[in-house]
Amino acid sequence: MSTTYNILILGASYGSLLASKLLFGGHQVKLVCLPAEAELINAEGFRVRMPVKGRKDLIEIDSRRLPGRVSAAGPADVDPRDYDLVCLAMQEPQYRSPGVRELLDAVARSRVPCMSIMNMPPLPYLKRIPGLDADALKAAYTDPSVWDNFDPALVTLCSPDPQAIRPPEEKVNVLLVTLPTNFKAARFESEAHTAILRKLQDDIEAVRFDAPEGRIELPVKLKVYDSVFVPLAKWAMLLAGNYRCITRDGMRTAQEAVHSDLEESRSVYDFVFDLCVKLGAAPGDLVPFEKYAAAAQSLTRPSSAARALNNGAPNIERADKLVQLIARQKGLSHPVIDATVALVDSRLELNRKKAAA
Repeated sequence: MSTTYNILILGASYGSLLASKLLFGGHQVKLVCLPAEAELINAEGFRVRMPVKGRKDLIEIDSRRLPGRVSAAGPADVDPRDYDLVCLAMQEPQYRSPGVRELLDAVARSRVPCMSIMNMPPLPYLKRIPGLDADALKAAYTDPSVWDNFDPALVTLCSPDPQAIRPPEEKVNVLLVTLPTNFKAARFESEAHTAILRKLQDDIEAVRFDAPEGRIELPVKLKVYDSVFVPLAKWAMLLAGNYRCITRDGMRTAQEAVHSDLEESRSVYDFVFDLCVKLGAAPGDLVPFEKYAAAAQSLTRPSSAARALNNGAPNIERADKLVQLIARQKGLSHPVIDATVALVDSRLELNRKKAAA
């Protein structure tokens, strides 16, 4: 009999993309989300639409037709000790919100292995990177104290490279994949916990989807690596693309952010790439600029960070500040990154003033 796992995912938006892959393997998934989302998912499941190479039409994955089972609940209605693996799929500022904060602390105390698919690595994960002073990076976090009770050995990071959005005209249980790349996870320190990830990787690899033209392979795999540095490949993309969608008075698409000044984008990207190599990454762990620039051609929407700022968010994920602080530990800086951090700081300050008025 094949092993199936009970998996808890905090965050139903991006989390439903990973969940859709896990359900093919017969695993049980619980999504933690807002009451209206939970009610809809419990009644109707969720849909994930994604492009497949060589097909004109999107395919739609309907969670109700998959071997595994999905259900949803609020943060107060789950006990992390009931699960084999916890996945963090909310944005970093959300972990300080009432209810979620307490659940995250219960996750830490449960000692259940925890995989993050946030752009912002959990603070305990950074403690697994040799030679990094994680405590000196707390200023990049909305509330670093939420991570206090985690054992770094039980926390891993999965690079959230696939891009997905909730189409505004659809119900909240619909997710549209705009860039169908792979999730890239670092192993846990323990072999037993890493074995869970490898089993999920194999299950997802084996998936074949019944399309009108026959059984087809689907994009968006889970890839597990021995190197703690592989998920850091996302940092160069975030700094060259996502955060440069933010402009002084609005936002632009990721495609414009990267391609309107390709040499500046390359300079930022290469700086972050080289910083990861200085931390200990092998160049092969990372993604070359050309590959990212080609993918950015299809990113015709502003990043989630830019959209959140534009919508008046008082806090967003600060991977821009995190990279700046890590570079400073190595005696390095980049003028475009410094300008980006200053711009985001000033726009957040403005949003907070408006919220307080």
